[in-house]
Amino acid sequence: MLPVVALVGRPNVGKSTLFNVLTRSRDALVADMPGVTRDRHYGACHLGERPFLVVDTGGLSGVEETMDVLTARQVRLAIDEAQVLVFVVDARDGLLPQDHAILAELRRSGKPIIAAINKTDGLDEQAALAEFAAFGMASTLPISAAHGRGTDELLRAVLPLLPPDEDVAGEVATEDGSIRVAIVGRPNAGKSTLINRLLGEERLIVSDVAGTTRDPIRVALERDGKRYTLIDTAGIRRKARVEEAVEKFSVIKTLQSIAAAQVVVMMIDARENLADQDLTLIGYAIDEGRALVIALNKWDGLDAYQREECLRALDRRLVFVDWARRVHISALHGSGLRELMRAVVRAHASATKELASSDLTRTLEKAYESYQPPLVNGHAPKLRFAHPGGTNPPTIVIHGTRTKHIAPAYQRYLENFFRKRYKLEGTPIRIAFREGENPYAGRKKVLTKEQQHKARRRLSELIKRTR
Repeated sequence: MLPVVALVGRPNVGKSTLFNVLTRSRDALVADMPGVTRDRHYGACHLGERPFLVVDTGGLSGVEETMDVLTARQVRLAIDEAQVLVFVVDARDGLLPQDHAILAELRRSGKPIIAAINKTDGLDEQAALAEFAAFGMASTLPISAAHGRGTDELLRAVLPLLPPDEDVAGEVATEDGSIRVAIVGRPNAGKSTLINRLLGEERLIVSDVAGTTRDPIRVALERDGKRYTLIDTAGIRRKARVEEAVEKFSVIKTLQSIAAAQVVVMMIDARENLADQDLTLIGYAIDEGRALVIALNKWDGLDAYQREECLRALDRRLVFVDWARRVHISALHGSGLRELMRAVVRAHASATKELASSDLTRTLEKAYESYQPPLVNGHAPKLRFAHPGGTNPPTIVIHGTRTKHIAPAYQRYLENFFRKRYKLEGTPIRIAFREGENPYAGRKKVLTKEQQHKARRRLSELIKRTR
């Protein structure tokens, strides 16, 4: 794996902004309020001579509250696995007693530390550095993460402290070949608990407080010989209840994660009724063309009657995604996870299945012979041949005549026919109709003299008969 550099400091000192600058991304959620980042957020930095991993951590507030204690635990895990620590402080706030406490904890780790004095734009740098000289550190650098100033000097200070190449095993981490799986759902549905159970460690913060997760966190997983990239997303509430700006950005990040994923696992709390917000998220995943698996969490806490009522409600309201596999799980106790991952693999295989043009055309002919489309002005649409138009989702392009008038019911019939023929489970199917242009459209037929003579003669004979 790559060497790790952890960004540590008080809340709202600019760690997430610096993370985005170093990784050349906008993955970390940034807001002008403390406590936005809670989980460990990893990203690769390729700006220097050597690549390394950057860890964005939550702020160490020193407050003994539930969320702050859980965040501090994640920060300490990042400190333990890092080779270099970047201590970020706020030049505008000045040197605070809390900074001394954090620095003392970092020194106890025995790892090299670099002090990054952030938000020095508009200030006297020498005066700011003089105030933080009380740290007694040789590496104290003024930076402005918001404007990208001072990051080159920071990189030049970090790179010599990284372990030599021979001490670092592995190459640059990539997601090639892994299945990107987005875990989505309403707040407190058990998304982070599910990922922790799959990983076998407390990688993400889990709390009974709704809305614990804010940033989309990507985690690599290898299970049963297959590689996955799990994306933990923030829970989405109804639009009318979203008021804070941070939650609005979290919703945007979640929707972007759905678009970037290959398979979407929709987490539904089996103890609660299926809400309209769940249906909205499922509809968005279908619009994006993503494979879908429905996970009914907290299933072990229901009795026989509650399970029957839950299944009846799902059959009634999820009829438009009857092709999606439903799995009963317990993220807390780990039951049903093997079936869940098998459903994810099958959905991904169906979504990325390569279809041949000749076989698609033969299947189309069988579907057309079994049931022809309704007549349009006394004429039946003709479907001539089909060919693949892409994967994830599988797209089938059908050429014919009068395809603009094909009813939606017949299109659903074709989707079900192709789904049954190729055993496509857990993925939507898109069918695009193409109609060839009439080569004689707009052209007026010009009669020869002989044709005009014959036409006049037929017209005169017709007049004589009518008399």
